[in-house]
Amino acid sequence: MEDCFRKKQGLYLLLLFSVTEVLCDSIHYSVPEEKKRGSLVTNVLKDLKLGTGELSARRAQLMSKSSNQYFRLDAHSGDLIVNDRIDRESLCEQIEPCLLLSQIVLQNPLKIYNIKIKVEDVNDNPPKFSKNDFQMEIPENVPPNARFPLESAQDEDLGENSIQNYTLSANEYFRLDVESNTDGSKYVTLILEKGLDREKEPRFGLTLTAVDGGVPQRTGTIQININILDNNDNFPEFTQSEYKATLKENCPRDTLVSRVEARDLDFGSNAQITYSFHRMPEKIHNLFNLNEMTGEITVLGEIDYEKERSYTMNIKATDGGGLSGHCKVLVDIEDMNDNAPEVSVISISSPLPEDSPLETLVALFDATDKDSGENGQTLCSVDMNLPFVLKATGNSFYHLVIQSPLDREKMSEYNVTITAMDRGSPRLSSTRIIRVQISDVNDNAPVFEKSLFEMWVQENNIPGLLIGSVQAIDLDTEQNGKLTYTLLPGNNVGGPVASYVSINSETGNMYALRSLDYEKIKDFKVIVKATDSGSPPMSSDVIVHVTVTDENDNTPFFLYPLQNSTSPCNELLPKMAEAGYLITKVVAVDGDSGQNSWLSYELLKATDPGLFSIGAQNGEVKTRRPLTERDTNKQRLVIAVRDNGVPPQTSTTMLHILLVDGFSDPYLKVVDVHQQEPEDEGTLTMYLVICLASVSFVFLLCIVSFVGIKMCKKDHGSSFIVAPPHFPPAIPENCTDSQSGSLSRNYQYDVCLTNGSLSSEFRFLRPLIPVFSMADPNFAVNQKASSDSQDLPECLDDNTKGQASLSEDAAPRSGGPSCTVNQAIGANVNSGQNDWLSYQ
Repeated sequence: MEDCFRKKQGLYLLLLFSVTEVLCDSIHYSVPEEKKRGSLVTNVLKDLKLGTGELSARRAQLMSKSSNQYFRLDAHSGDLIVNDRIDRESLCEQIEPCLLLSQIVLQNPLKIYNIKIKVEDVNDNPPKFSKNDFQMEIPENVPPNARFPLESAQDEDLGENSIQNYTLSANEYFRLDVESNTDGSKYVTLILEKGLDREKEPRFGLTLTAVDGGVPQRTGTIQININILDNNDNFPEFTQSEYKATLKENCPRDTLVSRVEARDLDFGSNAQITYSFHRMPEKIHNLFNLNEMTGEITVLGEIDYEKERSYTMNIKATDGGGLSGHCKVLVDIEDMNDNAPEVSVISISSPLPEDSPLETLVALFDATDKDSGENGQTLCSVDMNLPFVLKATGNSFYHLVIQSPLDREKMSEYNVTITAMDRGSPRLSSTRIIRVQISDVNDNAPVFEKSLFEMWVQENNIPGLLIGSVQAIDLDTEQNGKLTYTLLPGNNVGGPVASYVSINSETGNMYALRSLDYEKIKDFKVIVKATDSGSPPMSSDVIVHVTVTDENDNTPFFLYPLQNSTSPCNELLPKMAEAGYLITKVVAVDGDSGQNSWLSYELLKATDPGLFSIGAQNGEVKTRRPLTERDTNKQRLVIAVRDNGVPPQTSTTMLHILLVDGFSDPYLKVVDVHQQEPEDEGTLTMYLVICLASVSFVFLLCIVSFVGIKMCKKDHGSSFIVAPPHFPPAIPENCTDSQSGSLSRNYQYDVCLTNGSLSSEFRFLRPLIPVFSMADPNFAVNQKASSDSQDLPECLDDNTKGQASLSEDAAPRSGGPSCTVNQAIGANVNSGQNDWLSYQ
């Protein structure tokens, strides 16, 4: 037997450190069989050279090689205690010594002790005969001192507890002769002391008693019935006194083992020989069959080399006269490679953290084979494509350790197949699958699905509206993969981002906390942080760009004529004007952007609808035909402006036109129109270029500011001041003369433009005729809200307010009265902070 044996049922122990060496020491103890459960066998502390408490500290385990756990180890006291009933005869039969093999496994460091416990025999079995009675036939002519072998009793006990003597009931013809064999067994022979006379005693009844030497002494008896026969003076004789045969294990039933032959010189019935087993235990009768007529010995049961390696059989040949002869048959069993290796797992570390260092112990196991020689030598292996390697520690023990780093995100579980193969022919192998689970550690940061999330929300939204969702994934599991979303603080929208949007910490859904106004906030950016619940936690950030889309929520507003003004707007039209004469230009703005701010003009009502027309895009009011005497001197026009939104918004205003005679005579001669026009046109062109350059500069400045500091605070709104025209209360008669000429054209424009929208546009206002108003020269025009309650803020000074004014001065001839026309138009194209441009 090897020093270290495998146990048949694996014990699962948790070993925390890598095994580098396994030592096996043998310790011998003895215990009587049939000892009560719980009885003390010994205390192993002294033999193991350990102190009190070391067994428990090193997590000592007792492993047994047998299927039953006959002993248990008290790890606290070190006592080895009987755990189950021990029957030496069922364990070892007649084998001496009877050993139970166990192992004590200590950890930290790992050490294995072989424990050999000898089971001592006690006298718990009486001698037994195979039959209750024995029949014998003895010829009457048998001479004295003739010997008649008798069947021996069998005692399962050993040594002194086995059969020590035989006794025969009192009689005058027979006595016993007890002989001892080399193996210690005793044979009984019945010896005839005096001649037999069938006529006096035809039969005898004797009692044979077998006595063992145990305490208390036990006995077994058999009844011997002897019949006296007539004369038969020749005994059967075998051709050989000993037969030898070799038999392979696992051979099929009825395989011929050997054939014995005996001869008898007598004739007739006295020469008829029958064969039988003589004084053989029951197991021989179960394994082999003897043909009583031919003497052939064949296989009857299963021959197993691992149970018995040789058999000895005593054969008796009996003739028809009752005489018998004896021989022995010796059968040697040859081993066959009929047992595959067995793998027994002692401990396994599962689940295994994915950050475990190399050489960490994964599993400890042993592999054994019941066969002998090369048939019992084993070799273990595992798959090569695994992050584990198998190392042998000697004495059939192996340990599986980590050879390459683990990554749970790539492989969360391994099924390690251990293959054990012997060296027999043919080779036999067996496999054992070990399932190793890899536990997660927090080694992966959350990753967002996009590097930048774009979200859109329409202005005037409902507070609490879901505007979008951000999603991140974490390759870790459980708490390490559970994500929490938060908003990082920031003020890039003119205030804390937490006051504009919120985020659901579990789902990543983002909600608008307030109603947004496109005219104030067009877009903003927030930073979302995703943090896992691992230890330590890991996180990542992503930028969310929220764009506010415009809604058509602003009604167009008239800048000229001023909408909702308490003072009517009067325009002068000379009666000599031809068709296509430009009377004035209507100007309106819309606070929205894009197509929501595209405006179109329409003439709704007029005193004479066929006299006037208005440009749908530029708002220019012109005459459609020449004036006649039948035309009314006072004309009233209702003009509507409509944006291009859905649904469209509309505003209306009223324009009064006065038809006058000879309006332009006194003024046309003062200034040479043909000389002034080129200068005025050049000046206006220059101011237009300055205006466009300023708008472009402000736009670029806004982009740079937004990117640089991510905060843009603008004052959305525009204001204007409209200076009402100042004219004398009446038109003097001498303001006109017969000389041809035109009005003096000196114009001054102060135009207010926004820098916050790419859709802003400037439409040049070029009135041709001044409007005379009877209002007080110091009268100030106050601006009011449009029909949809849209307010335009006032501009308080030249540096911060938008103003557009138009003035025309014409000096009278020869000291005539002066006529002055002042016309003021304030233009605010879009909401937001105003850019101020001046045209001279």
